[in-house]
Amino acid sequence: MDRIMKKLIAGNWKMNGSLQDACELCIAVMDKIEKNGAAVSDCEFLICPPALHIGSLLNYLKDRPDIVKVGAQDCAAYDNGAYTGEISAAMFADIGCEYVIIGHSERRHIIGEGDEIIVKKVKKAIENGLRVILCVGETQGERDKGSAKEIVAKQLEAVKIDGINSENLVIAYEPVWAIGTGNAATVDDVKKMHAFIRAKLKEMLADSDNLRILYGGSVKVDNAAQLLNIENVNGALIGGASLDAKSFVDIAKAAN
Repeated sequence: MDRIMKKLIAGNWKMNGSLQDACELCIAVMDKIEKNGAAVSDCEFLICPPALHIGSLLNYLKDRPDIVKVGAQDCAAYDNGAYTGEISAAMFADIGCEYVIIGHSERRHIIGEGDEIIVKKVKKAIENGLRVILCVGETQGERDKGSAKEIVAKQLEAVKIDGINSENLVIAYEPVWAIGTGNAATVDDVKKMHAFIRAKLKEMLADSDNLRILYGGSVKVDNAAQLLNIENVNGALIGGASLDAKSFVDIAKAAN
């Protein structure tokens, strides 16, 4: 049985928007969370904008810090140093980020990041006090071959790091074939995979029952209630729908 925990409603803005767009969206999200009050009181909100915009958004949030948290979409696998173009976990923590997404399928399959570098990034994030949202999930081909659970289990090996616990780790199950396609996984798909992930986490972490497992992959207002009320689904990592403040907050309302 799920423990009583706030669902994490996280928006991954990806590589979208000007600074003005980001600021306007941030303000709109905050306003809608406040206006909906009790209807979203069981949720914690997180936005992960492009790195360039994080500092500006944190300025908007400094007088309303309890409404929404800010996270990064990725971090370097290295400490500060001669790594042109990279941004370290220490730098994100220093400016006020609380979370970082690591291992998103677009990083794995477009950028070409493997499990080894993802584990290094998780270590650096934890060392610098960031909470990690570790993304796991299989491709359509891997699912068709019947190896979805094997793939996800291998990706979860990144949690075997000293210091990892339910306070600094969140798992996001994102079937690659559902991301940005409009084709969300079925209730049965999600229920089975989230139960599998919960069982694997119990083998790895002493406090695994307290760890949140998010679902991501074409989460929208019209399927949110169905997806977010499945056992072991403790929130959502939302892509396209998080770029519209009303849709983003309405998903949270559906979760309740």
